[in-house]
Amino acid sequence: MSYASQSKSLADVICVSHLRWDFVLQRPQHLLTRCARERRCYYIEEPLYDAGGIPRLDMRKTSNVMVVVPHLPGGAERDAAAIQRRLLDELITRERIDSYVLWYYTPMALAFTDHLRPHAIVFDCMDELSAFAHAPAALKELEAELLRRATIVFTGGQSLYQAKRNRHPNVHAFPSSVDANHFAQARKLATDPPDQAAIARPRLGFFGVIDERMDIGLIRGVAAARPDWQIVMVGPVVKIDPSMLPHGANIHYLGSKSYDELPGYIAGWDVALLPFARNASTRYISPTKTPEYMAAGKPVVSTSIRDVVHPYGQRGLVRIADTVDDFVNACGAAMAEDAASRMRDADAFLRQTSWDGTWAQMRRLLDLAILQRAARTPAAAAAAADA
Repeated sequence: MSYASQSKSLADVICVSHLRWDFVLQRPQHLLTRCARERRCYYIEEPLYDAGGIPRLDMRKTSNVMVVVPHLPGGAERDAAAIQRRLLDELITRERIDSYVLWYYTPMALAFTDHLRPHAIVFDCMDELSAFAHAPAALKELEAELLRRATIVFTGGQSLYQAKRNRHPNVHAFPSSVDANHFAQARKLATDPPDQAAIARPRLGFFGVIDERMDIGLIRGVAAARPDWQIVMVGPVVKIDPSMLPHGANIHYLGSKSYDELPGYIAGWDVALLPFARNASTRYISPTKTPEYMAAGKPVVSTSIRDVVHPYGQRGLVRIADTVDDFVNACGAAMAEDAASRMRDADAFLRQTSWDGTWAQMRRLLDLAILQRAARTPAAAAAAADA
């Protein structure tokens, strides 16, 4: 399967990622669907292992992005890099990809891409992956190598920018943005989804991945302190044992929902929560859901995650609390505040950001980096001029 280039004058993008395209819609999907409006974009996931299978690439087009899933034989983990390298080379030949940018979300992909010679290398560092549970031992070393190779580095928030700014000469912070119109639908929806309709009010809700970043003790404590409040948790449980999660009559786990379904759920909440633990895995996060909650018109209460405190907490757009008592008090105050005034302030802030605007800025910086690189290597100038 192949697909025609949107513009022969633009370099294709080959993106390598640790995230499944269909898992949770977040930063890569927002950016690359916009990228694919103007050029061919290939999104290469981590491999799947099939018992007795023959190495192959499964390809499907979604939102104009070609999602590529490597399938490797079961037990081939030791040879995975070599097999993926061969499959990628075959893809480049078959698709006639001769002018391209390599876009990394995971440094681990260097194992099968380090032989390629793109016009530019982008490292969109959206998380400090080495701090996550079960991070590969080689991750820090490979990240250092990727930073040496990268043409340009984007970071998913200000904290990550501060951590990377002295490790590369061309680093730019792009905190989480928002499709405000999508989440603003929540302000007009009056009918609950069936699995939420029977839950009493008031409701305090969270949507997102439920993993080691959750402050389990905080959730348990708030639920116990206010048994009349209902805590709604929407999203997949990954990397932690579900039995470790707090359970009770007023805690409700509704499972994964699609991006299109999220406004319908948040519409029925009284407070939106960011109940993150303060640990190594959350030190550099910039939760995309912060502006999404605001666009939905909901008051937000968060623990003191640095990229939430600055700027949202400082500007009075999000309440910050860490202990159970403070969190309960903050939620109570959020439900009592003047909603119209809060939404005016939120909307004024959100008018400054959008995923369309973020992609446009990234594209300009990437184009400039390609031209500057070409100027330093005259032999590549002709090819880069078309990128």
